[in-house]
Amino acid sequence: MGLFNFWKKSGKKVKGGGDQAPSAEDLKKEVEGLGLDTAGLDIKVDGDKVVVGSAASDEIKEKIILAVGNVEGVASVEADADAAVFHTVEKGDTLSAIAKKHLGNANRYPEIFEANKPMLTHPDKIYPGQMLRIPK
Repeated sequence: MGLFNFWKKSGKKVKGGGDQAPSAEDLKKEVEGLGLDTAGLDIKVDGDKVVVGSAASDEIKEKIILAVGNVEGVASVEADADAAVFHTVEKGDTLSAIAKKHLGNANRYPEIFEANKPMLTHPDKIYPGQMLRIPK
């Protein structure tokens, strides 16, 4: 099991938020609203930590980790995704700069954008504290 840390006071506002994590039901609705496969998905909330169970594939699980972790009130997500590579956006980051750092070429930023759909809707709409999935 891996433990992935997030900025608790940033992210999408869902029921709860602030110092209170949303309920497991609200987080599952958030994941479903993004069009991600939730068949057999088990989400548990323990304070500001979310535990994510099985998912259809590693890619879907990584996207679910990001979908629930990038919600206000969630400080960490525990899931079996040890091989996952994530990047926490810092002030001044761009997808191009992140692509250069992780993929060796700034022009590969569309790969990061695609790897984070549907959570990202535009390559320029990232914010400090947001965690992004880096494709393998």
